[in-house]
Amino acid sequence: MDPALVGNVTRTVVSELSGRGNLLSRARLHGLELSEDAAQRVLHQIKKLEHQGFAFDAAEASVDLLLHRAGSDYQSPFELIDFMVLAEHRHGRGLLSEATVKIRIGGDVRFAAAEGNGPVNALAQAVHEVLCRYYPELEQVQLTDYKVRILNTERGTGAVTRVLMDFCHGECAWTTVGASPNIIEASWRALSDSMEYALIVLRQR
Repeated sequence: MDPALVGNVTRTVVSELSGRGNLLSRARLHGLELSEDAAQRVLHQIKKLEHQGFAFDAAEASVDLLLHRAGSDYQSPFELIDFMVLAEHRHGRGLLSEATVKIRIGGDVRFAAAEGNGPVNALAQAVHEVLCRYYPELEQVQLTDYKVRILNTERGTGAVTRVLMDFCHGECAWTTVGASPNIIEASWRALSDSMEYALIVLRQR
């Protein structure tokens, strides 16, 4: 007998319905009108990303961003084309990190280079330089914490790295997540999500 006919709905179905319902409720909380199909697509995307090492329980801003992106009229405020990060030791200067980025904003493509006290810091400085030219409101956004967790440690240096970044603007605070076998890419995912989320929040004020 089909278990659904006697009320024993499978856990998978319950999880799907609960997850989709939670996403729809969260979308409405932010003034977003999403169809059930759109919410289902976001749910599948979240599950796919979780399989890659993402964790959204402590990074609700990344979930909110997925919901915004699911809207039919949403346009991303910027797009990373490419980046390069160098870390080297220079005589007389010690360790030095430098990053270059190429970012598209609207019809413009901009380059920037920056130095930092580490590769992630250099990347953040370069991204900040480009974005603040177009979005000066980001000048007041501050990084408050940077957390790294190594997953599947049995893979050694090939293990997946999960990065959580905490940012704030005044009394508003949020967390985003990135994951990749490459810590720089994981950091970029969390960093770019935070900047995009900041623009959404600041424009709603």
